[in-house]
Amino acid sequence: MYETGTAPVTYLPGSGWVDLPADIAPALAGSVSCDVVVVGGGMGGMAAALRLAELGQDVVLVEAEICGWGASGRNAGYVTQTLGSDPRILKRFYADRVRALHRFANNSVDFTESLIARHGIACDYEQTGNVATATSLRAFRRMQRHIKPSPRVIVGDADTLGIPETFIGGIHIKLGGILNPGKLALGLRGVVRASSVRVHEQTIVTNVQDTGSGVTVETPAGQIRARRAILTTNAFTNELSIAPRNLSTPVWVTAVETEPVSEEQLDATGWTSRAPITTNHFVMQSFRTTARGTLVTTTRSLQSARRPRLDRMPDQSVVRDIMRGLHERFPTLEGVGATRAWGGWIGLTPSNMATVGQLTPHIAYSMACNGHGLPQAPYLGTLLADHLAGNRMHDDLSAVWRESQRFAPGVVNPVTLRLGWLADRITDRLSGALR
Repeated sequence: MYETGTAPVTYLPGSGWVDLPADIAPALAGSVSCDVVVVGGGMGGMAAALRLAELGQDVVLVEAEICGWGASGRNAGYVTQTLGSDPRILKRFYADRVRALHRFANNSVDFTESLIARHGIACDYEQTGNVATATSLRAFRRMQRHIKPSPRVIVGDADTLGIPETFIGGIHIKLGGILNPGKLALGLRGVVRASSVRVHEQTIVTNVQDTGSGVTVETPAGQIRARRAILTTNAFTNELSIAPRNLSTPVWVTAVETEPVSEEQLDATGWTSRAPITTNHFVMQSFRTTARGTLVTTTRSLQSARRPRLDRMPDQSVVRDIMRGLHERFPTLEGVGATRAWGGWIGLTPSNMATVGQLTPHIAYSMACNGHGLPQAPYLGTLLADHLAGNRMHDDLSAVWRESQRFAPGVVNPVTLRLGWLADRITDRLSGALR
């Protein structure tokens, strides 16, 4: 059995980035009315609610747990312009809007940086850019052929990029960086709660209905009547009967934090750039430093389910596998163990990209936090709020807007995830870069 270190690992039911806040907003009790109700208090929902309030709308925001405590506050903390889909898929199925999609992704990074600055949110943000690596020589050569270098885009081998030689090579895009997503999410939560938005936490929504003249939202202890509704419910969207079939697939993602690692230890690995790293596996793995002198590594082993269980905890075998991946890519850190692990559900869309649209004349939805969407979620929520408040649809919103409510079945399921994991490990061995 592969071990994660000598000390026991602490398994957390929520984010490992920050502690659970004590100032919980009261749950909804009774009936209330408003202009717009936002269902889901992640980064997208909070940004939408805040923008609507800024535009003079009377807004109610309801969240099943704590605002910012879901995928928004427990992800890897990458501020990146990554779209999600393979470039070949984009070219094949989205050729008419590839340029617009990339513009949307790039602008989402700028928006999130400005959001942090405008509200003075202390979230340990570092403008490091992001390194996407090739895990095989063939993939690296494809990068060299198809990606045009520029002052903001460096394509090179591991030595050129300042990363361990086990990664072969890749591309360093000098846009965005890394932050503490828990601090960002709770910081935005503070801004929203200080605004005119009426926030109700620990309020599970049981039903959302378009009445023809507006929207009714049912909860165990109350009801909300509104002119419009925005659903930003991510992995839990399928729990609502109004949700289109196949809109998202719940996937469990695990994050692991290591023991403290010294600067000398990091230098010895060859990771001299300290830029955050992702792999181009079928199921990527990410590696990044933190402001508290540790490393956080995520993904590699995903698990899917028909219904997301709220009481789920990280799987010990998955944590061991993630740590195995860390030690394979950073062999000089083999003695560094894990200290804690956390995880949670995200909703993967069939396209693996942000998706937004109108379910009924009075109900819109936004699905942005699907493994690539930390900056896209608040940007998309803000653009959707602008549009619903009567402003012209922004070009970036139209880039990801979907008119149809019919979605193809997603390819993510327990079988494909296991086969993908096996394919990734075979690629690792054939590449010759690992021990």
